[in-house]
Amino acid sequence: MIRKAALLLAALWAAPAAGAVECSDAAYEGNRYSICEVDASREQLRLFLRDGDGQVYGHFSTLDTALAEDGKALVFATNAGMYHRDRSPVGLYVEDGAEEMRLVTNAGPGNFGLLPNGVFCIREGRADVFETFAFGKAAPACAYATQSGPMLVIDGELHPRFLPDSDSYYVRNGVGTSADGRSVVFAISRNAVTFHQFGSLFRDYLKLPNALYFDGNISRLHAPELGRSDAGFMMGPVVGVVEDAAAGE
Repeated sequence: MIRKAALLLAALWAAPAAGAVECSDAAYEGNRYSICEVDASREQLRLFLRDGDGQVYGHFSTLDTALAEDGKALVFATNAGMYHRDRSPVGLYVEDGAEEMRLVTNAGPGNFGLLPNGVFCIREGRADVFETFAFGKAAPACAYATQSGPMLVIDGELHPRFLPDSDSYYVRNGVGTSADGRSVVFAISRNAVTFHQFGSLFRDYLKLPNALYFDGNISRLHAPELGRSDAGFMMGPVVGVVEDAAAGE
């Protein structure tokens, strides 16, 4: 299984430059996942929340339509961080260098407050998952950032609160990053899994040193390569890969 995951990741870097995202379905330890890999040194990886009029995009179709008006195409997307009823971010949110919500460092209710939580930070040529306090200390200049929680993997270790015998099963999605910040791997479970199972996917199957949980049952994926663009209730922050529309023709 580990060798298979290594080959899956290696295939992305061997792929021709035209492929913005490599998505595939995988099975690990009896569970099914959809996995999308992005080379952050090469692709246009962004966060999205509101349009120019301040309206929340909320749906992949709305975002894709807005991008098309600018000659762009959404080639991959997933929900990216927890939000309030009005879809505003619970924690730190930075879009195109502008901070909408500050970093939250205190423990609290729900999965977001299950410390340690973390931040997904996109910079020029790389993207990284940071534990929240490590992020505050490093103070990286993120062009885009979203805070969520809990952390799934922290420097190669599973979150200390994850239990192998947990009975809390949900569809889950999250992101992991390589040490050099180039490889960004998004995963969403195709069946209900525990935190321990989901964290193990990133640590033991994908071999990523740091990974962050995005959300549970509201998790969605836009991956045309897999014939998938999930609909449903309005989302808050969305992370996606954008390319010039002509590039996909």
